[in-house]
Amino acid sequence: MDSEEVLAVLRGLGRPEYLEGMKRFGIDTSRALGVKIPELRGLAKKTGKDHTLALALWDTAVHEARILASMVDDPARVAPRQIEAWAREFNSLDLCDQVCGNLFDRTPHWLRYAVTFTDRKPEMVKRAGFVLMAESAVHRTAESDEVFTAFFPLIERGASDERNYVKKAVSWALRQIGKRSQPLRQQAIRCAERIGTRPSAPARWIARDVLRELQKS
Repeated sequence: MDSEEVLAVLRGLGRPEYLEGMKRFGIDTSRALGVKIPELRGLAKKTGKDHTLALALWDTAVHEARILASMVDDPARVAPRQIEAWAREFNSLDLCDQVCGNLFDRTPHWLRYAVTFTDRKPEMVKRAGFVLMAESAVHRTAESDEVFTAFFPLIERGASDERNYVKKAVSWALRQIGKRSQPLRQQAIRCAERIGTRPSAPARWIARDVLRELQKS
């Protein structure tokens, strides 16, 4: 299928009543159709991997088409220029997280952007850096613990950001890294304890959130 055919399918799957729920999560529904993620995944299986189709779907600016683009793109063909361009257009929590988890963390450039995005000012781009840490902690099982140990200073620095979507991504990254191995769990706990000594409310919230989960066992 080409992008117009895929859009026709998406429009058929759209449910206007679902848009109200999307709005409650802060999603701009002006270019959304109301298609649920499982339906997008089913469509992605039918289309298969197709880099050209992914680029065309992204260019439509339709919300679900962009999420679908992250599912059908070929990670090996994704260049840094594309990552930068797509990240600049992150305008919602679900778009940021889906693109990072479906695509960016599977590209050869994942580590570079897990680091550099945490220095960016836009909330969703900065969030993307920590989402990449969290998603790669799950998906990239062959990586050594040392790769993730290097993220702790960035996580500690990010814990001072008071923006809600950044704060929650920092916690997510630290929790997922801590689940990779027992040594990383202990390091993540110590990192959370250091964060918890800070006077800022976001830092204390992150520390409580992480320690509540990682100290269960």
